[in-house]
Amino acid sequence: MLSKHRHTGLVAGFGSGKTQAGVVKIILKKLEYQGVNVAYYLPTYNLIKDIAVPRISEQLDSLGLTFTVNLSDKFFDVFNGGKSIGKIIMRTMDNPSLIVGYEVGYSLIDECDVLPKNKMTNVFNQILARNRSQLPNEEDNQTDVVGTPEGFKWFYDFFISKDNEFKHLIKAKTIENPYLPKNYISSLQDTYTQVQLEAYTNGEFVNLTSGTVYHSFDRLINNSDRIIDEKDILHVGMDFNITKMSAVIHVTNSEIITAVEEITNAYDTADIISIIKIRYPNNKIVVYPDASGNARNTAGDSDINLLRKARFTVRVDKSNPSVRDRITSVNSAFKNSKGETTYFVNANNCPEYTEALEKLAYKNGSPDKESGFDHVTDGGGYALYQMNKGKSKVRTSQFI
Repeated sequence: MLSKHRHTGLVAGFGSGKTQAGVVKIILKKLEYQGVNVAYYLPTYNLIKDIAVPRISEQLDSLGLTFTVNLSDKFFDVFNGGKSIGKIIMRTMDNPSLIVGYEVGYSLIDECDVLPKNKMTNVFNQILARNRSQLPNEEDNQTDVVGTPEGFKWFYDFFISKDNEFKHLIKAKTIENPYLPKNYISSLQDTYTQVQLEAYTNGEFVNLTSGTVYHSFDRLINNSDRIIDEKDILHVGMDFNITKMSAVIHVTNSEIITAVEEITNAYDTADIISIIKIRYPNNKIVVYPDASGNARNTAGDSDINLLRKARFTVRVDKSNPSVRDRITSVNSAFKNSKGETTYFVNANNCPEYTEALEKLAYKNGSPDKESGFDHVTDGGGYALYQMNKGKSKVRTSQFI
């Protein structure tokens, strides 16, 4: 917290208190640089609204400081003794071109590795350009970073590969936070692989991008001969891509979910609706589509509205889960840390889904979109994530 380096990084696991540490430091800097604005950056507006605003408010209250919050323009105006001592400006990093039009004396970045490496580099350069207000005693303007490592991305590159005398890196572990619920770490252990736990509980930079994406899948261990019965409710995960429409059809037995059939290379949404209606005329259909299907298509209606007009039940959030959350949900269902399995695939009836689960690999830190294996696995993942939502005690996108 007292580091005077130009750039200090706090890399830590989930629940380690890194965001709280960042909030405390931004307030300390506001008090130190009275009359000079400071800035706090998070990946999205929802995180500003749900994380930054309540936590900063709580800390200011605890210090007896009065303040006003402007959510539309995203800043706190902080007062001490009835006099304004400057603003805490909050900005998102999802659109780097909007990081313009203001100056600050200190900047704090939270969860830098959520962004792709190239985008984060652009964001960081924009932040540095804003961080130019003159400080007392001609001090260096500091830009600090807190976050959880996501492999060898921007965080690693900036603080490890390009380390110099102006940078300082601090590591923290989840287990070091005494305020967590007793079952928090065991819940993480049930959700993640051992390699992921090194990053998400120990704050270590490890290779999360090697090998196949769905590393927990084994076509022998996860195989099933389950087929569709006329009384089955069919749970259909669907990915929208013109001429590459894909769907994975699932059935359930208690806690067990089985992918029993697939549809691949359908032309468009109307085509895949027709295929489903012809194949499964007597089954109730529940569709878990790609949330981007809410956008209107060239025919003037959205893909998701077309599904509803077909009298399918549609279960979809306003936005897709993060890629990490969706992949983790699938991998942990194939085999969690205790070796338990709740997700099976009829490899005979789902040959392309099976092949894609085995072969989809990472490229530059993300699932390889050029391989063609991502369409059907995305569809399967949308369904499984939604069907399992609420069962897990740990939300993997939680910023703590």
